[in-house]
Amino acid sequence: MIEIATSPATTTLVITGDLDLVERDQFPEIAARVVGLRRQLLVIDMCRVTFMDSTGAAFLISLADSGRKRGGATVLRGCDDRDLFVLEVCGALDLFRIDSEHHCSSATTTPPRDEFPQSS
Repeated sequence: MIEIATSPATTTLVITGDLDLVERDQFPEIAARVVGLRRQLLVIDMCRVTFMDSTGAAFLISLADSGRKRGGATVLRGCDDRDLFVLEVCGALDLFRIDSEHHCSSATTTPPRDEFPQSS
């Protein structure tokens, strides 16, 4: 799920759950809404993201690229090291500012991700 909040200068996306191929159908509508808001700063809250693949990374990259073309900036906050790695592998980490000061509230975050899912 992706929620959009706005202030006069900022759009904030709060992403919950997986950001992957399965969720891609909602990406064009969300991207159009974000671009249409024309805020200078886009903050993407990734505290509750449980998994991101290259499709999710491409979505984030397209948002950052659109903002950059308008002279804006995109900030990632609460981003997991694995998510940063996916963006780095895509060659797009420099499109983002990383909020390393943000600390997710334990009451609102998802449990830690398993490196290797357990099979039954």
